[in-house]
Amino acid sequence: MSFFTIAFQKGKVLMLDQRLLPEKEVYLELKTYEQVARAIEEMAIRGAPAIGIAAGFGLALAGLELRKVNDHFQWWRKFGQALRRMAGTRPTAVNLFWAINRMNHQAIISRDLSSSERAELLVQEAKKILAEDIATNKKMGKNGARLIKDGDVVLTHCNAGALATGGYGTALGVIRAAKEQGKKIQVFADETRPFLQGARLTAWELKKDRIPVTLISDNMAGWAMKNHKINKIIVGADRIARNGDTANKIGTYSLAVLARHHKINFYVAAPLSTIDRTCPGGEKIPIEERSLEEVFFAGGKRIAPKGINAWNPAFDVTPADLISALITEAGVVKNPNQEKIAGLFKR
Repeated sequence: MSFFTIAFQKGKVLMLDQRLLPEKEVYLELKTYEQVARAIEEMAIRGAPAIGIAAGFGLALAGLELRKVNDHFQWWRKFGQALRRMAGTRPTAVNLFWAINRMNHQAIISRDLSSSERAELLVQEAKKILAEDIATNKKMGKNGARLIKDGDVVLTHCNAGALATGGYGTALGVIRAAKEQGKKIQVFADETRPFLQGARLTAWELKKDRIPVTLISDNMAGWAMKNHKINKIIVGADRIARNGDTANKIGTYSLAVLARHHKINFYVAAPLSTIDRTCPGGEKIPIEERSLEEVFFAGGKRIAPKGINAWNPAFDVTPADLISALITEAGVVKNPNQEKIAGLFKR
């Protein structure tokens, strides 16, 4: 790929500003954890794994900011503020909290070191999170590619590619792996209103990889399933409950219902870090509600009359019984349920 999503270089976080794609490829240079937190909130970076990586790097910056703070209690008070700030950015993506907990653990086990030494270990831990994510995505891609046949027509929703991860992707990682195996695949991408991640990001990624992609509006999905020989649907996930209920970008549930009616396999690709084993079912997954302005405007222009209301949940929940298979780095489980998902952590 000719781009990267996020990196840490010379004490700064470099982040591809996804709000400007596909028109411009601009990298933000972030020097403080507050700048990283705002970038997450304002969707400069998005996608559950990528949000987790960004949080890790944000907390590494917090450690660097505290290098000269030698008072133990003052250091932990300020680092605690950074932890809470990062945790408040996006409530649904469980990878965020997974990364925060991992960085906090690194701080705890290095508590007897100097602030400068602790900061360096935090940077190294955040870099490990990034490297492990890319390796995980490639394993997941190989596992999922077994479900893809030469000539398949695949529908995807939102963006679950390199831009949503450290690189390679989850749902798009499966498609990339299948292509690398020589399989010819066609992809249909939902535009994914209101933030248009499918139109702006997924189509951009696939075009760069020279994978044939057809963009459709969200309300065309059912008709496309009926008339364009779509035989697979692959999406990512932002949080998976231990029973398999899956939160993903709003509109995913509708696709799963349509897939069941049209007898199309509906796959979810996500790393084990997206599975929230403390969450029993989808009804317990917190759903982020975003600004109504995202619904009222498109491309910077207002498309709705003033004085009306709107509703803008960023995610919905697809029940496990509508999911044909869950694709992870540990393997694939068909018809996922609590027992099968628990088994993934034992492999």
